[in-house]
Amino acid sequence: MPQMSEDKAFVPVDTTPAKRPRKPQLKGDRISVVSLDPAAHTDDLYEGTHGEHKEELWRYLGEGPFPDRESFRAAMEKKAASEDPIFLAIVDNGTGRVVGTASYLRVEPVHRVIEVGWILYTPHLQRTPAATEVMYLMAKHVFEDLGYRRYEWKCDALNAPSRRAALRLGFTFEGIFRQHMIVKGRNRDTAWFSILDSEWPSRKRAFERWLSPENFDADGRQRASLAELR
Repeated sequence: MPQMSEDKAFVPVDTTPAKRPRKPQLKGDRISVVSLDPAAHTDDLYEGTHGEHKEELWRYLGEGPFPDRESFRAAMEKKAASEDPIFLAIVDNGTGRVVGTASYLRVEPVHRVIEVGWILYTPHLQRTPAATEVMYLMAKHVFEDLGYRRYEWKCDALNAPSRRAALRLGFTFEGIFRQHMIVKGRNRDTAWFSILDSEWPSRKRAFERWLSPENFDADGRQRASLAELR
């Protein structure tokens, strides 16, 4: 587990608050991340998250899957009205279809701390370069546009794929909060991860090198992994 030195703990920092995310419109080469719009996004999201793998997709989220389209639409309307978490839709630039959601949450502008969460990727998006581009775009916005100094990732400690994803993306594991939450009637221990503003430049370089077309062969296979590039 990372340790903070006593000297670092007493170093003065800039106390200017960060900006709150306000309806971000983040466009990448493969994917765009936009404010959640229930009218425009519900149908694609419902179709993409309520197929044969729905139980697996929703297993570690605080709700879902939903019994029908109308209850899902009501949940999307509630999410769109939320100011924290701030829910976002992930749109495939090639097809225009919505292929997932994510959010910024636990937003603390005074301390310049923000979390990424409620990540729900449809099978179409999972394990693709576009999935990594989503996380790159969101992190870049946090550090470069909004001025945060700490970007957090938390997940159920049992969620091995999420924990692997956090490490792959360059987050540092900080420990387990035991009996942190009750989710869907069961205990949740929570694994905590973070990226700091001082670490972002190296993470950014790795993301951009990995996402470059030159990093993929004619069959779309990566030439170098994100961890190798970092």
